[in-house]
Amino acid sequence: MEVEQKNFITIQALIAAPVQLVWEKWNNPADIVTWNTASDDWHTTKSENDLRTGGTFNSRMEAKDGSFGFDFHGIYDKVVENELLEITLGDNRKLSVTFKSMEDQTIVTETFEAEHENSLDLQQQGWQAILDNFKKHTENSL
Repeated sequence: MEVEQKNFITIQALIAAPVQLVWEKWNNPADIVTWNTASDDWHTTKSENDLRTGGTFNSRMEAKDGSFGFDFHGIYDKVVENELLEITLGDNRKLSVTFKSMEDQTIVTETFEAEHENSLDLQQQGWQAILDNFKKHTENSL
C-alpha cells in the first residue's frame, strides 16, 4: 500500500500592529469578511467563529459573479490567545497559525497541509495574497 506524500506550505507576514489587535482582527467575523479574499473578483459573504479549543469556524467564500463558492471551515484543536491556533480543516488537512509579538509589530506565520487539486505554487500564492490582505486591513485600522 502506497502512503500518500503530505506537503506543507508556510507563509508569513510582518504586521505593523500589536499582537492583541492582530489577534482580534484575525478572529472577528466582521473583520474576516473584509480581508478574507485572494483577489478582487472573490469575497467572503459570511463568517462564523467559535474561538475556543473544540470550537468551529466557517467562512463562505464566493466568486463575485456567483459562478462558484465554497465553505472554508474547520475545528480548533488548540487555541492559545495571542499566540497560536492549531486547526483541522473540514477536509482533514492541518493548519497552524502563530502570532509572534515583536514590540509594536507581529509576525503571523501560517503552515498548512497542501491539497492535491492545485499546484503548490498556486496554493502558496493564494494563501499569501489572503495574508497580505489581512496585513493591509489590520494596518489600515490603526
